[in-house]
Amino acid sequence: MTALPTTVAHRVSGRQVQVDEPLCLDGAGRETAVAVQFLRECQSHGLRTHWEMACERTQGGDAYASRMLHHLPPPAEQSGEPGELGAWRTSYAAYPAGMLYHRRGPDFITVMDRRERPSSARFTLDHPDLLAAFATVQEATPLSGLSAVQREAVGLLAAERLALVADGWAVALPPRLRRWPVPCTAI
Repeated sequence: MTALPTTVAHRVSGRQVQVDEPLCLDGAGRETAVAVQFLRECQSHGLRTHWEMACERTQGGDAYASRMLHHLPPPAEQSGEPGELGAWRTSYAAYPAGMLYHRRGPDFITVMDRRERPSSARFTLDHPDLLAAFATVQEATPLSGLSAVQREAVGLLAAERLALVADGWAVALPPRLRRWPVPCTAI
C-alpha cells in the first residue's frame, strides 16, 4: 500500500485516490502547501487522483495553479470554472509524468522541468544547503521554522519555481520519479 500524507482526507482504491474534501490551491499558506504536497505525492506514486477545487481566487490573488502547478493532477471539471483549469487538464493529459520531476542520486538531486514547453530546464542540486532545504520542504514547512541559510536556499528553489512559497509556508514542487514509465520515451 502506498503511504500518502494523512493531512488530506482521502480514500485509495487500487491505483485511484479520491480526495474527500475540496482542496484550495490559492488559499492560506499552510492549506495550499499541504494540498500541493498531497497532490505531488499522489503523482509521485503514479496514482490517478480525483479531487475538486475549492475557494474562488480572489481578484489580484496569486494564480499558483496556472503558473506553477499544472504538472500536478488537475481538479475535476466543474461548471463555470475558469478556462485555465480546462487548459490544465489538457496539458496534464499530454504529459502526465514528464513535465516536472526529480531523481535522487548519491549526494545530488536532478530535476527536469518541462512545464514551459517547448523549452526545458535541468537542475542538479548538489550543494549541501540546497539538498537539505529541498529535503526539508518535501513536507509543507513554515518558513519561520527554518534557519537563515535554509530560508535563503528555499528562496533560490522558489526563484527557479522548484518550491512554492505561499504566505510563510514552503513546499517542494517536483514529484519524485520512482520508476521510469513504459515506454521510457514517454517522458
